[in-house]
Amino acid sequence: MTTNTLFAAASAAFLAMVSAPMAFAADITVTDAYLRVSGAMAKSAAAFMVIENHGAEDRLIDARSDLAQKVELHTHLQDANGVMKMIHVAEGFPIAAGENHVLQRGGDHVMFLGLNSVPVAGESISLTLTFEKAGDVTIEVPVDNERMPDMGKMDHSTMGHGKMKGGASN
Repeated sequence: MTTNTLFAAASAAFLAMVSAPMAFAADITVTDAYLRVSGAMAKSAAAFMVIENHGAEDRLIDARSDLAQKVELHTHLQDANGVMKMIHVAEGFPIAAGENHVLQRGGDHVMFLGLNSVPVAGESISLTLTFEKAGDVTIEVPVDNERMPDMGKMDHSTMGHGKMKGGASN
């Protein structure tokens, strides 16, 4: 192989690898998607991701996959007794213009009910997300049961540490 051929092959491989975890449609980009399955006998699974909207306001209104008999958009809400409940969000999730909407554990997510098969780590499933304006976006979602949620992390950048006094607290 010549240097130019080797460089072209390496560049093509790099571009394929870098673009694989993303999906685009109109002004919508989906990144960082992953699927969690609770075990080999699981009847359900959940997918999480970041949806970036680079255009006008849009709304995620549906999700489809051959993985399950039913695929729904879900969220968690606290009832009057302080108990967290997972509920179907029939109206979908609004995604403001120029903003991101994070589907994450303990919050909004895509729920797979009545699994037709149970995927294992290293496999990917196909998922089609339907947006009011952008239309359908089909992504490949890798199974990652080891991934830990980022819940509980604090954003210290807005806490005004520059105004803190050193030494003993007041």
